[in-house]
Amino acid sequence: MRPLTATFQRFLASEQASSILLLLVTVLALVIANSVLAEHYHHFWHHQWLALSLEEWVNDGLMAIFFLLIGLELKRELYVGELSSVNNALLPTIAAMGGMIVPACIFWQFNHGTAYQAGVGIPMATDIAFALGVLSILGKRVPAPLKVFLVAFAVIDDLGAAIMIAVFYTASISWPHLLAALAVLAFLFALNRWRVLSMIPYVLGGAFMWWLTLKSGVHATLAGIALAFAIPFHHHPENEDSPSHQLEHALHLPVAFLILPVFAFANTGVQVAANSMTAVFSHSNSLGIILGLLIGKPVGIMLAVVAAIVTGVCKLHPPLRLPHVIGAGMLGGIGFTMSIFITNLAFSEMADAINLSKMAILTGSLLSGLAGWLWLSVVLRQGAVNEVSTK
Repeated sequence: MRPLTATFQRFLASEQASSILLLLVTVLALVIANSVLAEHYHHFWHHQWLALSLEEWVNDGLMAIFFLLIGLELKRELYVGELSSVNNALLPTIAAMGGMIVPACIFWQFNHGTAYQAGVGIPMATDIAFALGVLSILGKRVPAPLKVFLVAFAVIDDLGAAIMIAVFYTASISWPHLLAALAVLAFLFALNRWRVLSMIPYVLGGAFMWWLTLKSGVHATLAGIALAFAIPFHHHPENEDSPSHQLEHALHLPVAFLILPVFAFANTGVQVAANSMTAVFSHSNSLGIILGLLIGKPVGIMLAVVAAIVTGVCKLHPPLRLPHVIGAGMLGGIGFTMSIFITNLAFSEMADAINLSKMAILTGSLLSGLAGWLWLSVVLRQGAVNEVSTK
């Protein structure tokens, strides 16, 4: 196993610390939304500024920067990271596909033919920050390949979520705006080809492309991922002169400690009624989300990995073992950020469905995090005992 790059280690540190802040902000939003300040809280996020509400600026604007970071991380992994070779990329890619398909099938089984079937993408997502945050609690016993595997399949998972958003959550398209956005993207790729390394034209062009994408009807956050692949990248793992590398490094802290917490604060203020928990565990929509995250994720990942190993498509490299993969699959059930994001798109005109879905996401993510922590605690402790006994 090659050593972790400095970039990857910085990424792990920022994601782990961010998970603590996200948890605190989520609790704060829940407390405020269920207090005498609830009306002020909701009124604040619906305040209009430049034709968009503050909530829309967060979900369509700030989250485009989050998707830009996802694109930069994916690009790095594809060029010099764990996804840079077919052998390394195959296992997390197969795991991610299993971890998306099975949760979607579980949700579909509960909700196909109903008004809630558009939420099929909700349990497919993984929140990297929270998953790594739980993993960090287990300390130095966690093998580095497990961290890399979790990050790799979660990044691919995010790409799958972006594709879902583009394909299934676009109601109508304004072709003139979309074609103009694609023209801007083509121009940015041309700048890359001409080795223009200044970030100024990419930032300005990216902002214009975001506005055109917003007007096109395609979700504006996808402009972030598209922009990431237009920014020049140097192929050496530790080359910090690369514009792509510099931008990724610059965005880590703002995304982890500002953008995601603001998103969480704006979107997790769920009002909990007396009968809310009964509805969470009885409604087809919420059951599909909870079971998709809690059961669908680990089962899908485990089945996909086992099938890949049995058929000889790929293999696990020690010290990574199947119990580790199962634990990573459980942590993959922490949907949170991406699940809430997709909820807002799937049920944009259904306030009650959004509220119920968010409660289900919080419940399913909490249970998945606890299950993954307990499972890996036992697995890692047993591994340490076996290692001592063989010496």
